[in-house]
Amino acid sequence: MKKKLPVGIENFAEFAEQDFYYVDKTGFIIELLHNWGKVNLFTRPRRFGKSLNMSMLKAFFEIGCDRPLFDGLKITRETELCEAYMGKFPVISITLKGVDGSSFQAARESLRFVIGTEARRFAFLAESEKLTKEQRMSYRALTGVNMDGNYSMSDAALEYSLLTLSSLLEQHYGRKTMIFIDEYDVPLEKAFQGGFYEEMLTVIRKLFDNALKTNDSLQFAVLTGCLRVSKESIFTGLNNPNVMTITDEYFSDSFGFTEQEVKALLEYYGLEDALETVREWYDGYQFGSSALYCPWDVIKYVQALRKNAKAVPENYWANTSGNRMVRRFLEKAQAQTKQEIERLISGESIVKPLNQELTYEELDKSIENLWSVLFTTGYLTARRRVDENRFELAIPNKEIRNLFISQIQEWFQENAREDHSKLDKFCKAFPEAKADMIQELLDEYLWNAISIRDTAVREERKENFYHGLLLGLLQYEGSWRIKSNIESGEGYSDLLIETPDRIGIVIELKYAGNQNLEGQCTEALKQIEQNFYEARLVEDGMDRILKYGIAFYKKRCKVMLG
Repeated sequence: MKKKLPVGIENFAEFAEQDFYYVDKTGFIIELLHNWGKVNLFTRPRRFGKSLNMSMLKAFFEIGCDRPLFDGLKITRETELCEAYMGKFPVISITLKGVDGSSFQAARESLRFVIGTEARRFAFLAESEKLTKEQRMSYRALTGVNMDGNYSMSDAALEYSLLTLSSLLEQHYGRKTMIFIDEYDVPLEKAFQGGFYEEMLTVIRKLFDNALKTNDSLQFAVLTGCLRVSKESIFTGLNNPNVMTITDEYFSDSFGFTEQEVKALLEYYGLEDALETVREWYDGYQFGSSALYCPWDVIKYVQALRKNAKAVPENYWANTSGNRMVRRFLEKAQAQTKQEIERLISGESIVKPLNQELTYEELDKSIENLWSVLFTTGYLTARRRVDENRFELAIPNKEIRNLFISQIQEWFQENAREDHSKLDKFCKAFPEAKADMIQELLDEYLWNAISIRDTAVREERKENFYHGLLLGLLQYEGSWRIKSNIESGEGYSDLLIETPDRIGIVIELKYAGNQNLEGQCTEALKQIEQNFYEARLVEDGMDRILKYGIAFYKKRCKVMLG
């Protein structure tokens, strides 16, 4: 019986208790204990195993550690480290990924809930004989609930909550406390999107200042996040935090799957033949000197393959908030940036200066800052470091390239539909047989669009982008019946349109890789005739049939009427 796939499992204890397949990352503990600072911050894109690693740290260090959880793993070979640290410390472990709300009040209540819930794990503090009456009252201030069932800790208690809790734990156990905070920057990201950034920034800054700067009960702290938020905005006065970003050599393979780990996973499930596909879709990330795959994608695709050996790779990684970042980037793109995006999608790389220490308020001030955010959030990766702060950037893999393409198509269509008169004129030109007008307006749309010229795909795949672009424009005409890639005659026509006036329109598209636009239009019209693509339109009772061959090359097109 094979081990279960750990799809969405972030609790380290479940791997041993429920027999999940585990890619051994306990080397992270070894490296941390050899290189730790008082406060350690790791920035990595989402879906790269940050939460699981934080759960692993808690399971290893916390008093009452279940030692069999680590049987057979790398860390157990380090006997001295295990003796000195394993199961020896009180641990506060929270994740801020769920701290969200439509208002500052709601988000602050969510933060109270997260910290209050963690505090209630230590219910013994309420009766601990090692604490004074005042200290026990301090504990109850963190865990009490009001009539609405919400945590009733005051604003002041919230700001001092992690400091208070760590102090009480040290008093009870006689050992300094470790603090682990997962996804520390999510409350600020959500607050920025919700319009209450300054209020949330003040709360988080005070919470962290108290817990990480002026805390004599702190052994050390580990934080993870997506962005390295400027220390001037959140870590005010904190001396020399130990920051490990995706460009640093330390801990480079602690998050994400290496090639060797992916090969072992595929071999275990008898899926060795899928390696090239997995590499094409989900590899390509560079953290320090380590080449890495996205773990979430690999596991999800292996799950799909175990259910269906012919499963097609999908975009598993993308999330709504991340897509908003890509959309913001596209909205700000001027002509030069659009050209750079085109180069990236075609498989080329570009060189850009990167700022890995930003405040959320700075994100929109410069397109250069948005390049930095796309890099730190995993939409771009670094092929090499050019100099101190300039990097050669590229799209890591097919999954992210497809995500860019889909976002570009959506963005283009939304922008195009804002000019109703132009779009109305464009659509009406088709039943009016005005090929020259169609070509003129389509050329304008292409000039303002971001063209897709992915050199890594076949000619027919390059047509897909233009197909989607044209389909999106024509769908503006709500009274038309539009059929895409539908069987008609002796083949599949790109687009068939039926208008209320019983005019049928056949459109065949070609990508003119040889730059012979007219020749490709002629070829498209010949294909329509030879395959009788108009058959379905005649069958549906169209009185008049118009046939268009349209060829594209980069930002140029040719339209011919048959």
